[in-house]
Amino acid sequence: MIENTNLNCKPRLGFWALWNISFGFFGVQIAYALQSANVSRIFATLGADPHTLSYFWILPPLAGIIVQPIVGSLSDHTWTRFGRRIPYLFVGSLLAVVVMFLLPNAGSFTHYMSAMMFGLIALMLLDTSINMAMQPFKMLVGDMVNEEQKGLAYSIQSFLCNAGSLVGYLFPFIFALLGIQNIAAPGMVPDTVIYSFYVGAIILILCVIYTSVKVKEMPPKEFEKFHGITAEEKKEKSDFISLLVHAPKVFWTVGLVQFFCWAAFMYMWTYTNGAIAQNVWGTGDTASAGYQEAGNWVGVLFAVQAIGSVCWALVLPLFRSRKGAYSLSLLLGGIGFISTFFVHNQYLLFISFALVGFAWAAMLAMPFTILTNSVSGKNMGAYLGLFNGTICVPQIVAALVGGSLLHAVGGKQIGMLVLAGVLLIIGAACVFIIKETYSHPTEGCEVAKTEN
Repeated sequence: MIENTNLNCKPRLGFWALWNISFGFFGVQIAYALQSANVSRIFATLGADPHTLSYFWILPPLAGIIVQPIVGSLSDHTWTRFGRRIPYLFVGSLLAVVVMFLLPNAGSFTHYMSAMMFGLIALMLLDTSINMAMQPFKMLVGDMVNEEQKGLAYSIQSFLCNAGSLVGYLFPFIFALLGIQNIAAPGMVPDTVIYSFYVGAIILILCVIYTSVKVKEMPPKEFEKFHGITAEEKKEKSDFISLLVHAPKVFWTVGLVQFFCWAAFMYMWTYTNGAIAQNVWGTGDTASAGYQEAGNWVGVLFAVQAIGSVCWALVLPLFRSRKGAYSLSLLLGGIGFISTFFVHNQYLLFISFALVGFAWAAMLAMPFTILTNSVSGKNMGAYLGLFNGTICVPQIVAALVGGSLLHAVGGKQIGMLVLAGVLLIIGAACVFIIKETYSHPTEGCEVAKTEN
């Protein structure tokens, strides 16, 4: 039995309280899905070479590795009438909405700067604002949910995340079915993509407003009580370096798994458009109707991935071994990536991307459950911000070497998806070096009142 050092256990929350904490994440993830599925398509349409395409993807994780630790640390020491985390997610979402109206119109600002430069600036601002909005949702779970319910809370967050992804991925495909123009003049983005960003921006701000209204964060005194923060600890000053030095071992072991997982998904986001266009439609001409049709189909495939994630997220809590479930999910995702090499039928790819979705579901829930159980509430935001480095660094590394690796596989973008599968399988093997720890008691607490 774990020693009970904190007699003030956090109360059990009702399902809808857990749901409301994460509901805004649905809107944020629509924005993230639109970015993930369409950024390579946008820049390829604007004239980017496939061998330099991965470099455009350095900006999003670079923004994340800078912004999220700062947001986490600042929000640890913030309190306003609206809470500590909610002001940051609201401001981040508002900025994201503005940029989502600008990014797909990069070709319309050529009187002021090149479309490529405008797109790069807009992409950096979009990912900065999405990062600012996204991270507080993970912090809210760490702040307000007890250890027993964190697995469920992050599963709900994973469900909403994947539901948002599903909507965002399908928007261009649906708009094309409705008759909206899916091809555009050279250097311009199709209307299907532009309208997808517009509608996604509106949904994003509405969802964030809902969470902001419904969720009441713990006031400072109550927060300190439930997290066992003493007056002496409040006076302690911790910089990022000292936090990393004293980080629990699980921070680093989960981080190793994260490295292989997020490098794999970086290659999925970067090369799936080109890989599917070449492997299924038989074209690499970004101005062709076939390439744009393949781009819409990638949105459908990513939607299938999201459906697989939603279904698998419901299965994950049934596993007795968290690490076993984590490893199996990554293994199945790796098999899904590798199978794309052998599939030339657009519909058979549904199986491949459903398996990829299994890995994604585990990546969204497992690492944060394991980490937040191991760190104290005092520096929860800062640690979650720093932990974002285990998401951003592998993406930056993958982006830097992506062009060279593409040359190594003969310029075939489908080869990069096979490489993504290999990386996930390595990550699955690394799961077994993780040893879970707890900073708060999981036993010996009195049952606290359930809140709805």
